[in-house]
Amino acid sequence: MRIRLRTPLAMLVLGAAAVLASPVAAGAATPYSAPSHHGAALHDDRSGPAGAVFVQTDSASGNRIDVFQRQAGGALTQAGSYATGGNGGVESGAVVDSLASQNSVVYDDGDLYAVNAGSDTISVFAVFGDRLLLLEVLPSGGTFPTSIAARGHGVYVLNAGGAGTVAGFVRFGPFLVPIPGDRASLGLDNTTPPNYLMGPGDIGFTPDGRQLIVTTKASGSEIDVFSIGFFGYLSKPVVNPSTTPVPFSFAFGPGGTLVVAEAADSAVSTYRVNPDGTLTGLSSLADGQAALCWITPARGIDYVANAGSNNLSGYRVGNGGSLSLVGSGGVVAGTDAGPIDMAASPDGRYLYAQAGGAGAIDEFAVDSGGGLAPIGSVTGLGAGIEGIAAD
Repeated sequence: MRIRLRTPLAMLVLGAAAVLASPVAAGAATPYSAPSHHGAALHDDRSGPAGAVFVQTDSASGNRIDVFQRQAGGALTQAGSYATGGNGGVESGAVVDSLASQNSVVYDDGDLYAVNAGSDTISVFAVFGDRLLLLEVLPSGGTFPTSIAARGHGVYVLNAGGAGTVAGFVRFGPFLVPIPGDRASLGLDNTTPPNYLMGPGDIGFTPDGRQLIVTTKASGSEIDVFSIGFFGYLSKPVVNPSTTPVPFSFAFGPGGTLVVAEAADSAVSTYRVNPDGTLTGLSSLADGQAALCWITPARGIDYVANAGSNNLSGYRVGNGGSLSLVGSGGVVAGTDAGPIDMAASPDGRYLYAQAGGAGAIDEFAVDSGGGLAPIGSVTGLGAGIEGIAAD
């Protein structure tokens, strides 16, 4: 399925329609039962919407993006629900983390990208505040896509099925065009659908945009580094062993330090990414919790979700990649059942944690010392949600 807007004028017209019309009138969304909000912070949101948060349902019978207004006080209110034009999927053995990945939904420069793991496709939306306009649905370049890296005109999709592939795309105006022949195999020992431990976990750009990082989880416990060449073509990956097993997801800290959540030991490890694609291990520190898999930075702290402990921990990354836990023992907040992927507001003042087991979004205010103050939670989203982004 492709919906093509062939001129800038068409983009402006449809953009205005998306902003001015209701989701139902625009034909992009259908009515649904609004989730409920628990918490006392709603009455503090006197300044109106300050942004939006996008949550993927990952439903096998029709994937959707649920959109929430982010109020000035950080609380979320339902704004609409939009079909992606594809189906969600579930990795074998997964419990609270259907896709067992990070960045299955990505916001970049006015566009929202989402994977449809059950359809081997990705969806591209234009974002108009808290309204979405579906631009196109296109093949992911492999099987069972689970993670997306988007930066400027470059988009790369991590396909977790079978041996695993990375497929490159370039953005021309509102559309993605596959880069011919730009499909790199990861050579993983895996199946289709993937096993939740053996499939790759995350893909993303280095801060300078010259390299691409992929984590393989238990299929080798490796961190692959690709160099990005002319026209977006990828080099063969440089394969690096992780400091502790099962590298799952990652972020970047001061000076471009790679900060990786490594699930087997519930640890965070830091690395220096070298120009030749090799990694130099710097530090590693466990938080003493269970199933540390997801990591998201906010206000200088890297927050990790401990799916087996129903809580979040915080790490500080110092000079030279040194690591320390925030507060007493590192745990900064409890969550609803099965915390997985997270997203922070652009200013870092609010953190939103998906609770995959509870079908909820837990909301937190981030203080200057790294603590998290609960604001409330959005419930009733249904178990199996995976993928969250904020603007």
